[in-house]
Amino acid sequence: MNTTATTRQYGAAIALVSGVYSLISATGGTGMMGSNSGLLMALLGIIVVVHGVVLLTPYADRLGNASGPLMIGYSLVMLLNQALVGVTGSANWGMGSGMGSGMDGGMTGGMGSTMTAGMGWDLGMVALAILMLISGTIMMNRSSSGSGM
Repeated sequence: MNTTATTRQYGAAIALVSGVYSLISATGGTGMMGSNSGLLMALLGIIVVVHGVVLLTPYADRLGNASGPLMIGYSLVMLLNQALVGVTGSANWGMGSGMGSGMDGGMTGGMGSTMTAGMGWDLGMVALAILMLISGTIMMNRSSSGSGM
């Protein structure tokens, strides 16, 4: 059994699921694309999906030992983003547009739009980020143990 190929397949599966989830979350009907968090997750989702696809191709060898640290990096960005959204209660990380009035006379405060205010953590995203962090750690340990990646 080729553990390097198996590890890459697991890493690719986690990257593809996480990346697609990020893209769907960012571009879904919640209006996230207009926010800092949504734009970050869309960009990260594209990068992670590409990385997952590369792990399933012969080009994975060209990544060398970089896949583990890349997966860890992606997961930390995902977790930081979720922490900022959870702490600030806003997909704009608390950096709202000040006071603005809508066409209906309504007001939105400095914590972002009323649509994203109080959003909190996306526990699915947090779970995938933790899984990606573990996968990246396993990939790094495999590459440093001499079995290669």
